Amino acid sequence: MLLSSLAAFLLRCLPRTACLLLPVLTMFMLVGCSTLGNTNQPNTPEPDLSELAHTAASQMVSNNPDLTRHSPMIAATFVSIDNLSQSSTFGRISSELMASALAREGMQVREVKMRDSMFIEENVGELILSRQVQRLSAQHNARSILMGTYAQGQDYIYVSARVVRAGDAMVLSSADFRLPLNNNTRSLLEGQGGW
Repeated sequence: MLLSSLAAFLLRCLPRTACLLLPVLTMFMLVGCSTLGNTNQPNTPEPDLSELAHTAASQMVSNNPDLTRHSPMIAATFVSIDNLSQSSTFGRISSELMASALAREGMQVREVKMRDSMFIEENVGELILSRQVQRLSAQHNARSILMGTYAQGQDYIYVSARVVRAGDAMVLSSADFRLPLNNNTRSLLEGQGGW
């Protein structure tokens, strides 16, 4: 409607030679109108697990600036929310990345894989079950423990991480994030038996 009105105006107001420009102007206007409906954004990269872990660690320290006073900390393997005795490569690397990120934020992190006293189940990792928290924190002289769970959805993996006080299991700080479920994250979950 706008184009036809503009064309009628140009035909009335412009001399005959200018009418030759009308098809060119019409073409430019059509090209301009066709891009108005195009809302495709350039492809933004999917978030990386490492970046999300570092953002979550920064958020945890921001939420509780005294968090680093609860050092040293040990890290437990993140486990499936559906079965707390089950993990995967995804759970193990999530725990490692979060521990590393918290160390960069000033948390003293004790590396427990260097000692024989940590409960390690083959193909699962360093799991800390509720009945073991007191014993393991005492063995490692830890004041806090990094724990986490993850849940696999249709399009995303949801991760909940928290640092708890070893003495009474009170949550000192927490952060949550989600990661798109793609071929890479699916391969990290394969050891869980869900794929």
